[in-house]
Amino acid sequence: MAKPIKETPILYDEDAYRFEMAAHNVVPLPEEEREKIRRNYEEVKKHCTFL
Repeated sequence: MAKPIKETPILYDEDAYRFEMAAHNVVPLPEEEREKIRRNYEEVKKHCTFL
């Protein structure tokens, strides 16, 4: 049987501010990095079999 999911903690004050600023200021990855991640993913996918 699955374990119950715990409640998500609520952020206050400085923690909430930092979290919101980080969410609004996301820097996208360079295309070279994205391509590297895609190649790694495809390599791992070749070696895995899921039913």
